[in-house]
Amino acid sequence: MILGQCLMAMLLAWIAGFAWFVHMAIQPVPPPPRADAIVAFTGGADRVPTALHLLAAGRAGQLLLSGIGGGAELGELAYRADLNPAPIASQVTIGRGATTTHGNALETAAWARGRDIHSLIVVTAFYHMPRALAELRRTLPNVTLYPDPVLMPKHGWIGHIVTLRLLAGEYTKYLAVVSGLSSILPRHDPARLLGRLA
Repeated sequence: MILGQCLMAMLLAWIAGFAWFVHMAIQPVPPPPRADAIVAFTGGADRVPTALHLLAAGRAGQLLLSGIGGGAELGELAYRADLNPAPIASQVTIGRGATTTHGNALETAAWARGRDIHSLIVVTAFYHMPRALAELRRTLPNVTLYPDPVLMPKHGWIGHIVTLRLLAGEYTKYLAVVSGLSSILPRHDPARLLGRLA
C-alpha cells in the first residue's frame, strides 16, 4: 500500500515536472544579442546551418561546431548552408571529440578557455536546449549563455507524437544532469579534446 502510494507520488511528480519542461522547451526566445562566440551542439537537422548563418551575419566573432563526425569539413558544411566558406573560415573551429551532450560541454569549455569568451550563443534543437544549457552552466559557470533553439518542422499529429517522445526522453536525461549524475560519467580529457579541434 505504502509502496503503491510512493510510486504514484513519483509518477505524479514526473508528470508535473515533464509539463513544466515542455512549457520551458517550447517557449519562444528573442533573437540572441551579439556575443563573443557561438557554439552549435551538432547531431540534428539545421543546427550547423543556423550557427553558420549567425556567424556570417556578424552575431559573434568565433564559432565552434562541437561533435562533427566523420571527415566533414567547413567547405561541405557551408555549401549545405548555402554560404561561401571563405569569409568565415578563420572564425570556425570544427570539434570532433564530443559524442555526447556532456562531451559537447567539455569540448566547448576546452575551446573557450584562453579565448576570452564571456558570452556564448548556444545553437541546438529546442528539445535539447534545456539539457545543453544545464551542462554548459556546469563547465562554463562564468559565461553568459544565449539560447537560439532550432525548431522542428510541423508534421501533423504524427509529428506531435514524435516530439512528445523526444521531449520525454530529454526530460529524463535533463533530470540526470540537474541531479549531478552526468558528472559521474566517464570524462574526456580536455587536453585530448583540444587536440581534436580542427
